[in-house]
Order: sequence, then C-alpha cells, then structure tokens
Amino acid sequence: MCSSKFFSYLLIIAFLLNNTIAEDSQDSFHEYERDALLALKKGFNNSFLDGNWSGIQCYINSTTNWFGIQCIDGQVTGVSLENMGLIGKIEPDALVNLAELSVLSFKNNSISGNLMDFSYDSKLKKVDLSANRFDGEISSSLLGLNSLESLQLQDNNLVGSILGFNQSRLREFNVSYNNLSGKIPETGILQSFSHSSFVGNQDLCGAPTPTACSSSLNDSSNPSNSDKKNHTFSATLVMVNVIVLVVLLIFFIIYYKYKKLKKQMKRRNSVEVVEEKREVITNNSMENSVPRGEEDKGKLMFLDKKGTHFELDDLLKASAEGLGNGNFGNCYKVMLETGPAVVVKRLTDLKPLSSDEFVKYVHAIADKKHPNLFPPLAYYYSKDEKLLLYKYASNGNLYNRIHGGRGTPNRVLFRWSTRLSIARALEYLHLAIRSQTIAPHGNLKSSNVLLDENDEVLVSDYGLISLIALPIATQRMVSYKSPEYQGYKRVSKKSDVWSYGCLLLELLTGRIPTQSAPQEANGADLCSWVNRAVREEWTAEIFDVEIAAQRSANHGMLRLMQIAMKCCEKSPEKRPDMAEVLREVEDIKVIVDSEDEDLSLDQSL
Repeated sequence: MCSSKFFSYLLIIAFLLNNTIAEDSQDSFHEYERDALLALKKGFNNSFLDGNWSGIQCYINSTTNWFGIQCIDGQVTGVSLENMGLIGKIEPDALVNLAELSVLSFKNNSISGNLMDFSYDSKLKKVDLSANRFDGEISSSLLGLNSLESLQLQDNNLVGSILGFNQSRLREFNVSYNNLSGKIPETGILQSFSHSSFVGNQDLCGAPTPTACSSSLNDSSNPSNSDKKNHTFSATLVMVNVIVLVVLLIFFIIYYKYKKLKKQMKRRNSVEVVEEKREVITNNSMENSVPRGEEDKGKLMFLDKKGTHFELDDLLKASAEGLGNGNFGNCYKVMLETGPAVVVKRLTDLKPLSSDEFVKYVHAIADKKHPNLFPPLAYYYSKDEKLLLYKYASNGNLYNRIHGGRGTPNRVLFRWSTRLSIARALEYLHLAIRSQTIAPHGNLKSSNVLLDENDEVLVSDYGLISLIALPIATQRMVSYKSPEYQGYKRVSKKSDVWSYGCLLLELLTGRIPTQSAPQEANGADLCSWVNRAVREEWTAEIFDVEIAAQRSANHGMLRLMQIAMKCCEKSPEKRPDMAEVLREVEDIKVIVDSEDEDLSLDQSL
C-alpha cells in the first residue's frame, strides 16, 4: 500500500518536473502543439490539410499560415475547421498539448467517435462540435471548463444524460437532436436556456422541455420493490438480447465467409475472359483511364431519356484523348464506334457522399433546362469511381476564343452576342434556385463557356459546388475568390454576379483575370485595374484593340464596362441582381451587320 502511494507520488513529481522543463523551453512547447495538430491531421486524412499544415504553425510576431489555426504570442489559441467534409475519429487525448486553446470548432463535418478529453484545456471559451457524428456520452471533463461561454453539441449521436452544467459564463448551450435521455438537471444555468436547446431528444424530460418526468425518475434515490422487480426484468432482458446477438453474429460470420468464397470463385472464373477482352482493346482506350475493379461494375445512367444511349463497355473500349486536368479531375474526349464523341469527367475531391446523395445532386443539375446551359449527359457512380459524361462541344471554349491565336491570319473572334447568352443562362439559374446563401453557378469563367458546332454559347460546370469538398472548392472555384469570401468566408448569388462582371471585363479588355487564370497563365486583377483607369481617366486604354476595331462594338462597350464595374463592387449588397444585369445588357443596342457580327478582323489591321 505504502509502496503504491510512494510510486504514485514519484509519478506526480516526475509529471510536474516535466511540465516545468516544457515551460522553460518554448521550442519544446511549440513542438508539443505541432505534434498535437499533426495527430489531428493524420486522423482526418484530408488532402487539403495535408498540403496546408506544414512548416511552423505559429510565429511570435506574425499570423499563421495554417488554415483554421489561430495563434497569440506564438501559441495555438484556436482550431476552427468548419464545413470541410472531414471524416475520421479524434483520439480522446488529442487536446492534451493544446493548453492555451480558447476556441475549438469542428462544426458541420462528419467526424465520429466519442468526445475528446478537455481536462487540460482550462482556457476553452467556445466549443462547437455540432453537425457531426459524435457518439457516446457527453464528456464530464466539460464540467471543469470554468471559462466556458458557448457549448454547441447539437446534431450528433450523443447518448446518456445531460451533465449538471452550471458555469456562470455559459451563455450559449445546445444539445438538440441527439439521443440523450433522462431528466434535465435543475441547475440555474441549464434552466435559463429555452426548449430549443434540448429539442430532438425524445427521452429527455423536465423543464425547460414540456415533457414531465415520470415518478421513477423524480424519486430515483428511493427505489421501491416494484423498481427492484423492474431491474430484475431488465437484467433478464439484457441477457436474452446478448444471447440473440451472439447467435446473429455467428450467422453473420458464416454468411460473410460464404459470400467471400463465392466472390473469389467468381473472380477466378472471370480472369480468363477479362484477359481476352483486354487483348482486343487498344492501348489508348478509355479502360486505361478508368479503372474497373470488381466493385465498379455498375451501369451508366443517362439523364436524357431521348438521346443516344450506350453501355459502359462501349465507353471503355472506345479510343480516348486526354483533354487535361480540370478543376475537379481529369477530362477525356471519347470517340465511340457509333454515335457522337463525348467528354468524360472523372470527379475527384468530392464530399463524402452516399450513392443516393450523389444521384440527387446530379439530377438537380440535369433538371435545369435552358438553351444556353450545358447539362450532363449521363453519370456513373461506384465506391471508387464517379464520372460525369457530357456531349463534346466541337468549337472549344470562350477562353481559347478570346486569348488563343492572337495575331494569326486564321483567328476567329467570339460573337458580340456572347455577353447576352451568358447573362440569360445565369439569370435562369438564379431564378431556379431560391436560396440566397449559395452561388447557383459557383464557377463561372471563360473556360467554362463552351461553343457548339453552330458557335452557340453553352455555360457549363454549374452546380458542382454541391458535390465538391469545401477546402477544394475554396482553392479552385471562382465564387470563393470573391471579396465576400476572402473577407467573411461566405458566398451567395451575388458571388455569381461578381464572376459575371469579371468575365465581362475579360471580354472587353482581352486580358486574363487572376481569379480564373489557368496555372500556366499570369492573370491580372481586372476589377482594380479598370477602377484605377476610370479614376485616373485613361479609359481608352482599357478596351481590347480587336473589339475596339469593330463598328458594332464601339457603341455599347462603354456601357457594358459600366455594368461590369457595378457587378464587381466589393460589397455584395451594392451589386445588382442577375435579373437586373440581364435587363441592362439587353438594353445595349448594337448596330450589327453580317461582317461585324462575326467580329472577324480586317486583314489590314
């Protein structure tokens, strides 16, 4: 007994000495914090964090470069990773070495497992773990956070009872929509919150909910004989459930082994057939681009029932040409043996979507019908492969039409009416989607405006904001380059308006904007540059000489520049709605003749 206590004292002394040494060594403290953050990153297995969380996490006199990390005096004081589609589990001791932490938020992800231990984070003021998949009981370590001001645990799978929170600074508290049960403690703080903080837990009772507790809950400290009988019955019921569970588990193991053996035999029998097929397929076929695992043998699902249909095998056997790596995966032009050419877009960096969720979002995109929209033709979903198929736009895209082949005799310019077709497509998308808090297109740029065989404008890549993981979207989608996202981390319909204004300036100036420039091109901040030109009265230098040379364009390009500048206002509230933008663009009357409408330059220029 004495030796045990003595050993415990030695451990305590060793722990205290270790803490003292750590405090004396700032570098060691930083290393502990860094190890804790890297352990978090490893558990999430998130490609964005893997690339962003590197180097030194906190500098003494400078802001951190680590996404979602807040630092003061070189120490980590905040971890805020919201709306990132994070999955995985957090170890219970993940926060032990983040002693200066005051803000912790993993809001709106898909993190699972039990809540972590907060015993070593006494400075925590805000904890937001809402809209995840945390399970287990509420951690009792939260009761020791005397500085706690906000605790958000709603929309999880937490079980058990609510603890007796009574911190005097606690002003925000929400445990709604979990699986909590029992009577709500009658502490002054908990009783000060409204019913909405507890709603969605069917087995909760007592104030402030309208559900009264049964007498057995109100008098649990004095069980009667009937209570003892209930406990005996409950124990018997538990035993029965355990026996049933064991029997089901045995059956499940037998069934699993049977299915696995059957699958192995089927795969063995099909190897020869697959090898024979691969000898026939050409080296540049689509099969070399899209893997076909056993779990990937699904069907192409066509969204247009009236169009040309073909099978997945037809696609895989066809010759394919790489079109490059797009924002969300590689694209291929596939030449089918019969039928028109199609484009296959392999989607990567998606949110963790189920099959039903993926199909729902794709159908929502395809249901948008407008002459100037370019909807997907078909889709393919499997565990390891997600594809979108489109018709092939034979005349390329607007980016290449504006910037490609300048100075060459055979250069073909875009039509002046392009500006109107794009506005009409955007206005349709904005009317079709009621919510103001999303960007209906989200990624409008000249490379996403295609030209079909008749040179008609087709706006593509709209609606993908619903499929892509947020960290990837913020890096690659135009709406997330808008001033409101850079300043306030939000996008809206007005973000699309801003993107349209930037596209108009690209049309008018012939310059490449920064927010939509390809990796190999150097872009310019056209909004700032044009504003400066107007302010310093050298407006004539703004316009592309190719457009300025067209008689049909001269009349309206100044008014179009004014519209573009209104669309590019830094404050979203000052920008017009897309319907208003369309009306103003339609009001620009352009004198067109057959020569000017093609916008072909005179060879003498």
